[in-house]
Amino acid sequence: MSVTREMMKVMKLEELKPQIGKEVRVGDESVALFRLSNGEVRAVSNRCPHKNGPLAEGIVSGEFVFCPLHDWKISLTTGEVQKPDDGCIRTYKTAVIDGYVYIGGLKEHEKHHSDR
Repeated sequence: MSVTREMMKVMKLEELKPQIGKEVRVGDESVALFRLSNGEVRAVSNRCPHKNGPLAEGIVSGEFVFCPLHDWKISLTTGEVQKPDDGCIRTYKTAVIDGYVYIGGLKEHEKHHSDR
């Protein structure tokens, strides 16, 4: 992984299949990456706020992911859990540059630990 300004290169876009989540480790954090059907890439914390379900294993529908444990519906844009459930997860900025996916909005210590 490499850091470019405030963004970190995490993988080739071609490795991120549409509608299928992929977990990447950034320092101590587990991040779930998603390539939506419209081609946009989204990144969120990989843990559901309910019971820590692995969101990268969830089902993607539009701009939402459904937690594989208890079917909580979570926005991949805002990180907010949809009603009647309640909660929120961290979202990250994403960019696709020259065929690579970059994540931004990482804590400074995560940037340094990921290159080890």
